[in-house]
Amino acid sequence: MKKFLLHLIIYISLLAVPTGAFAQYKWNRQYQNYIDQYKDLAIEQMLRYHIPASITLAQGLLESRAGLSPLATVAKNHFGIKCHGWPGRSFYQDDDARNECFRAYDNVFQSFEDHSKFLSSSRRYARLFDLKITDYKGWAKGLKACGYATSPTYAQSLINIIETYDLSQYDRAKSYDKFMARRGGTDHQVSGQTLHPISINNKNYYLRARKGDTFRSIGEEVGISYRKLAKYNERDKNDVLQEGDIIYLKKKQKKAAKEFKNQPHRVEPGQSMYDIAQMYGIRLKNLYKMNHLYPDYQIRPGDMLRIR
Repeated sequence: MKKFLLHLIIYISLLAVPTGAFAQYKWNRQYQNYIDQYKDLAIEQMLRYHIPASITLAQGLLESRAGLSPLATVAKNHFGIKCHGWPGRSFYQDDDARNECFRAYDNVFQSFEDHSKFLSSSRRYARLFDLKITDYKGWAKGLKACGYATSPTYAQSLINIIETYDLSQYDRAKSYDKFMARRGGTDHQVSGQTLHPISINNKNYYLRARKGDTFRSIGEEVGISYRKLAKYNERDKNDVLQEGDIIYLKKKQKKAAKEFKNQPHRVEPGQSMYDIAQMYGIRLKNLYKMNHLYPDYQIRPGDMLRIR
């Protein structure tokens, strides 16, 4: 009951945001986190069912309020699909009418999968599959015309989201990250704890440690050996993690991202070589090598370090 009330409070707080803020679709972190979490799952669904990944992501963002609505958090339903003869578990909430029946799933993957099957197996949406996979505007308008939603602005809302977050880039994808697709499809909680948000830096995935985290606990969550995690982050497997520590999930790059070409890093007070290596997602030994420094060199505030 407490968990449900918490979700309800979050939902009400979102409803309290002026509708114009959502209508304009200015960039916000919660939407981007959702995209980072589920883009590979959306691409995987696109390659299997021929539904544009941009459409799947935009619908998920809109229907689930970026994964924060009670329907998404409690019932794992990210697309607002109602029961319609559904034999599985149900979730009830007010929508077009009071106390309507919505499908409930065990995890997010089931929601994405059912959404794909719902569209691809229904005669109502059959004509959408004659459109090009890159025609997100045609798909958005077609979904509205076919009766997916009653809102008169539904199609334009999808288009606005797609264009604000450049989601159409995923419609051209030929492959996807299987790790992120699998993680995106699992539940948001492990042993009662909310999963760590995963972000991307320098072609690598990372999360930030929370109080009490260990390489072992993080490894169990992400399905990676804790010994490998420690090695990827150039640390001992038994190191005590501090809240906010960056933990990479793959081996780091030798250089910083291309955007930092000809942009050296200015050392700030309190920064270590390791801090800087983690900041840019590069290997510590390569940071020393690029700057012709020995491991015992003590950097000082104001030093300029080459990072690429």
